[in-house]
Amino acid sequence: MKSLPAESGGYSSQPGRRLRAIRQQNRITLDQLSRTTGLSKGFLSRVERDVTSPSVASLVTICEVLGVSPGAILDTPDTDLIPLNEAPLVDLGGEGITERLITPRGRRDLRILHAVIQGHGRGEDELYTMECTIESVHVISGEFVLQTPDREIHMSTGDTVTLPGAEPHSWRNPTSDPVTVLWVLATT
Repeated sequence: MKSLPAESGGYSSQPGRRLRAIRQQNRITLDQLSRTTGLSKGFLSRVERDVTSPSVASLVTICEVLGVSPGAILDTPDTDLIPLNEAPLVDLGGEGITERLITPRGRRDLRILHAVIQGHGRGEDELYTMECTIESVHVISGEFVLQTPDREIHMSTGDTVTLPGAEPHSWRNPTSDPVTVLWVLATT
């Protein structure tokens, strides 16, 4: 089974920004939140700017007033932009392939790899599995062959194959032209 390199960390945590967005959606002013929670306006402003972290008790109080659970504030991932040319290179094996991880490195539930496979590039001879529950391969451009124990699946631009993460497979580019694919690895 293959897995992507794990990194410590995960999502960057900016709960203050999420608290501010919820407060503004509810049309509650900082003054109103201060009066209702008993916390100073200055403290709340620093929390919303992620300059300081509230205690658990303060966070619970703020969340009660805003009508949201503390877990929703702490567990929500940030929206991240990863420009393709800045996405980190990864190497999961094979010949003639350049792979980039285009989702944040700390994400474990969803990982997307952007791969450009040169003409006649290929995966390993031995079929392998990926560390995920569900895997999808989408052909952005070109021709692609996905090999499973039972068959060869010939794919063209726009085609997508979805398979269980435990399904052994390999791949190849059957042409002399490059092919671009997305590998989507999901863990439920």
